[in-house]
Amino acid sequence: MFNESRLIGKIALITGATSGIGKSCAIALAKLGMNIIVVGRRENLLEELKNEIESQYSTKVFSLKLDVRDSSEVFTSLSSLPESWKNIDVLINNAGLALGLEKLYLNTPEDFSTVFNTNVIGLLNVTNALVPNMIKRGTTATIVNIGSVAGDAAYAGGAVYCASKAAVKTLSDGLRIDLVDTKIKVTDVKPGLVETDFSLVRFKGDKARAESVYKGIEALTADNIAETVAYIVNLPENVHIAEITILCNNQADGRTIFKK
Repeated sequence: MFNESRLIGKIALITGATSGIGKSCAIALAKLGMNIIVVGRRENLLEELKNEIESQYSTKVFSLKLDVRDSSEVFTSLSSLPESWKNIDVLINNAGLALGLEKLYLNTPEDFSTVFNTNVIGLLNVTNALVPNMIKRGTTATIVNIGSVAGDAAYAGGAVYCASKAAVKTLSDGLRIDLVDTKIKVTDVKPGLVETDFSLVRFKGDKARAESVYKGIEALTADNIAETVAYIVNLPENVHIAEITILCNNQADGRTIFKK
């Protein structure tokens, strides 16, 4: 994909790195020679990923067990990173989820709180903990927020999730404006249908229902998204991608999908 990497020896922090898009991003950026901080709640999976990357690539990995929803935990953990890991050049705000596909008025407070606290508050917590040091350093940095095509328009049963991803878009736009006088880039990556554990989480372990989401269509893979993220963060300093929508063939937008 690249003639050369501009990122060798630099540091990327990726939230939600234990599976799916986050895990693929960690591997894709390691291939570019970046050292990686993998963040997630499942410590055993973080260690597995650390070992996998370090055994295959000439990079270092720091695993950080962290719940991005907890602002106190986020600020304490990130401010306590070893000195050699504090200067983060790339932030991938990937942690996110959907729960259920019920009508809005049937969503439980537990579910909609979990979705918003992860998708929106988590992004804010990590961003606000890291951006001041990025500004202070004065070097080129990139923040990639993993949004969704669902943030463009609501679909049936998805109001809460769609609203959270609409917030990701607006926060990305606002942060880009606030950082316009710096060397920090902000990109909102908006995938369509990606075959990961996303639907399994949404349907709370109902494997048959989750698998039905991807039947009749060749969905995107986590690697497809990670390759795009790797391209974005490896661009020349003067190139800034504000937003990108990535769809599989036979998907036109968040609501229009053709299945065979």
